[in-house]
Amino acid sequence: MQNKNPYKKQLLSKIKNKTAVLGVIGLGYVGLPLAVEKAKAGYKTIGFDMQEKKVRWVNEGRNYIGDIIDSDLKEVADNGLLQATTDYSFIEGIDTVCVCVPTPLDIYQQPDLSYVKTSTENIAKYLHPGMLIVLESTTYPGTTEEIVKPILEKISGLKCGQDFFLAFSPERIDPGNPWYKVRNTPKVVGGVTPDCTEVASYLYRSIIQGKVHPVSSSKVAEMEKIYENVFRYTNIALANEMSILCHKMGIDIWEVIEAAKTKPFGFQAFYPGPGIGGHCIPIDPFYLTWKAREYDFHPRFIELSGEINEYMPYYVVERVGKALNSIGKAISRSKILVIGIAYKPNVNDLRESAGVKIITLLQGEGAYVAYHDPLIPEIPSIRRYELKMKSVQLSEEEVKKYDLVLIATNHSNIDYELILQNAKLIVDTRNVYKSSCNSPKIWKA
Repeated sequence: MQNKNPYKKQLLSKIKNKTAVLGVIGLGYVGLPLAVEKAKAGYKTIGFDMQEKKVRWVNEGRNYIGDIIDSDLKEVADNGLLQATTDYSFIEGIDTVCVCVPTPLDIYQQPDLSYVKTSTENIAKYLHPGMLIVLESTTYPGTTEEIVKPILEKISGLKCGQDFFLAFSPERIDPGNPWYKVRNTPKVVGGVTPDCTEVASYLYRSIIQGKVHPVSSSKVAEMEKIYENVFRYTNIALANEMSILCHKMGIDIWEVIEAAKTKPFGFQAFYPGPGIGGHCIPIDPFYLTWKAREYDFHPRFIELSGEINEYMPYYVVERVGKALNSIGKAISRSKILVIGIAYKPNVNDLRESAGVKIITLLQGEGAYVAYHDPLIPEIPSIRRYELKMKSVQLSEEEVKKYDLVLIATNHSNIDYELILQNAKLIVDTRNVYKSSCNSPKIWKA
C-alpha cells in the first residue's frame, strides 16, 4: 500500500541520508549519553538543558557523566556535531527530539510530571510539520497519549500521526554497567499510531547497534518499562526479607544465594542491601500503583515490596545499634564511619541513595557520622537532604577514630583490608567480607 503521508516519507529520507537534525531535552544520566550516540552516528545534534553549567560543559567537551568516554564527548563537541543550549527556539530547526527529563515522586509519593509537561510545552511552541517527538522518561502507562499528545496538539494546532509523529521509547540506562551502554542495549519503541512507531523505530536503528523492538502502542512501551523495574523491585524485596529472616535464624543469606545460583534454570539471583537507590527502581513501581487506582485496583504485591525495601535503612540502623550494644555502647554519641554513599557500586550517583538516608537516621539517633566515598568528594544539596558533608580520607589513623564502620556501598577501589585490620566494629551490608572471614568484629546487615 502506497504511503499517503508525505511528512513520513520526508523524515525517513532525512534520517537515512543523515541530514536530519536531532534534539535531546535533558542532558543528565540519560540524555547526554543518548545525545553523544546520536552525534557519533553522524547526525547534527542539539542538546537542551536549563542548567547553564551543563550546557557550557557540553559545548566545551567537558564530561560529567561516568558512562560516557571523555574523548567521545570531546570529539563530537569539537567537530560541531553536538551542541548544547538553553534556548528552546532552536527546536524550530530540529527534525526529531527525545525528551529525557526527570520523573520523580512528590512528597506524597505521587508522580511529578512537571518536567515532562514543561518540556512538552516548550516543544509545542516550535513544533512544525514532519517532526518526531519521543518521550524516554519513565512514567505510567498512558502518559504519552493522555498528557504529551494533547499539549502538543492544543498549542501547535497540528494533528498527531498526520502532521507530526509521537512515540515512547523507555530509557534503559544502567549506570556503571561495563557491558551495556546506549549503543548496544536493545530498544523498545511504541508509537501513538503505526506511522509513529515506524518512524521512531527507524530513527533508533540508525543510531544504536542493539535490536529495536517495536510494540503495538505507546502504552505497551510505557508498561514494559514499569514491568522491568517492578520485576527487579519485588525480587530485591524478597531478597531483603529473606536476609532479615536468615539473620534471625543464624544463616548466611549470601551463601544461600550462591548455592541457589548453581541451578541452571528457574532461578535468577537478586541480592539484599541497605535499601534501593537510583532514579528508576525506587520510584517507577509507585507510578504504576498510583495509576492502578484509576482502575479501582490495588497491586498489593508491589505495595508490600515497597514496605520491605523502604524498611531496609531502618533495619541497618537497628543492626548498627545491636553491634554497638555488644561492646557496651549506644548509637547516641558513637562515632560512625559510612563507607560508600552512592546508590550502587562504582558510580558517582546519589539519587535516592540508601547511604544518605542511613546517615540521616544515624544522626537523628545522636551519632557523629562521617563518610568516605572516593567517587563523591562532597554531598551536594539533594532532594530532601541538606547534609553538607565532605568525604574523609581513608587511612589507618582515620579508621581507628570510629566506634563502628558501616559499609553501605561496595566500591571496588576501597581498601577493605585496611578497614578490617583497623576498625573496632564493622557492619557489612554488601557481603564484602565473605563467610570465610570469621572475624568477630564483623556484623552482617
